[in-house]
Amino acid sequence: MDSTASGVLGKEHGHLSSRSWSSLKMRTRSCPSWMRNTAYTLEVLRVHIKLLIKQDDDLEVPAYDDLFRDEEEDEEHSGNESDEGSEPSEKRTRLEEEIVERTMKRRQRREWEARRRDILFDYEQYEYHGTSSAMLMFDLAWMMSKDLSDMLWWAIVGLTDQWVQDKITQMKYVTDVGVLQRHVSRHSHRHQDEEHALSVDCMRISFEYDLRLALYQHWSLHDSLCNTCYTAARFKLWSLHGQKRLQEFLADVGLPLKQVKQKFQSMDISLKENLREMIEESANKFGMKDMRIQTFSIHFGFKHKFLASDVVFATMALMESPEKDGSGTDNFIQALDSLSRSNLDKLYHGLELAKQQLRATQQTIASCLCTNLIISQGPFLYCSLMEGTPDVMLFSKPASLSLLSRHLLKSFVCWTKNRRCKLLPLVMAAPLSVEQGTVTMVGIPPETDSSDKKNFFGRAFEKAAESTNSRTMHNHFDLSVIELKAEDRSKFLDALVSLLS
Repeated sequence: MDSTASGVLGKEHGHLSSRSWSSLKMRTRSCPSWMRNTAYTLEVLRVHIKLLIKQDDDLEVPAYDDLFRDEEEDEEHSGNESDEGSEPSEKRTRLEEEIVERTMKRRQRREWEARRRDILFDYEQYEYHGTSSAMLMFDLAWMMSKDLSDMLWWAIVGLTDQWVQDKITQMKYVTDVGVLQRHVSRHSHRHQDEEHALSVDCMRISFEYDLRLALYQHWSLHDSLCNTCYTAARFKLWSLHGQKRLQEFLADVGLPLKQVKQKFQSMDISLKENLREMIEESANKFGMKDMRIQTFSIHFGFKHKFLASDVVFATMALMESPEKDGSGTDNFIQALDSLSRSNLDKLYHGLELAKQQLRATQQTIASCLCTNLIISQGPFLYCSLMEGTPDVMLFSKPASLSLLSRHLLKSFVCWTKNRRCKLLPLVMAAPLSVEQGTVTMVGIPPETDSSDKKNFFGRAFEKAAESTNSRTMHNHFDLSVIELKAEDRSKFLDALVSLLS
């Protein structure tokens, strides 16, 4: 289930000697910060630390020997000692041999250091995500026979969050869904004979194929189609032609406009029975081959049903709620509470906030595309939201701005006819604080079918800031999100263009 950090931190289970501890302390001076912190933790606590990493996650962590080597001990030179029986010619020969040997060692050292720099650069230049930590914690609980249905659901939400925020590949998502599906089946068999299985307080998790439509079971079908990135981008709903195509799509499905504009729960039962199959069939005709996705749903009693993506959107909206009476800590507690089955009122509140966020996202995308705010800077696309733009403060938050940027890039790729621009990444900025004169900036990798979801902007942002002495803050979990002084933006972008060209 996990792999010991033997590649970086030394032997797998062996104790480190006193000399090894002091050597480890010296080596941490030139190693990456995450390694350095781990090493110091080891020295202070002197306990075994294991990194919980899926064995099938190809994280490309460098080998220990490629980054560290033992310090050469000072050797006693025979020339320092007087050998009475030695001839001067023999002493000169030994001295010449020692000089050659030291020269070779210095050359090997320089070659090793150059190779080490290349290895660290290759490792640190990209940011990418492995298996969700929620899944790792559930696996750990399962191995200890302490796994609960609530923990399984949180693992599902963690995986779905990675997929919704486009942090992992489709193949990775499908693979992890298969793993969780087996656990769902196991838990279902475990609880099917228990007394509470049919009670009003029961919790039931199900695997299913569902529509790739955001919040449609808690919204109207029309609103969901208009505010889901996948459908809005392919219909090009920011244009009149796109609105016409949506009407044609609904006619092809056979859904009356009156029905799709009312709440999903209020639609005729006869229409809802085969709705998924009808929409999927019509979606294929309109070029949307991925309308159906593998996902999970949860039932609380007989009334409350949520898809995993519903919970993800709700918690994201609660985390970055624009409501003025809540601090960042309060928002985090609200989002955490919404994951409990005893706080469904907070989850429903999060769903309402998520609807507002999705509407604001699509309205901002339409505004950016219709006013040509996306410009090519050469090696990347650039878009900046101006102060006074509707909902601009919502997009000053990192997750909201990242989601907007990803959706904007997907829509731009579907809209533009410039083949070169379709392959470019996107840098987007939004005002953060007018008083402090700061902006939030995020970098999004190119939108391609073969994308491995690796983001190179974190390292590029650091280099651009260093070379121009731009005042930046790199204090977000995602390295590709930074805070930048607005007056430094011009020189920062110039350096970024030069660095990526």
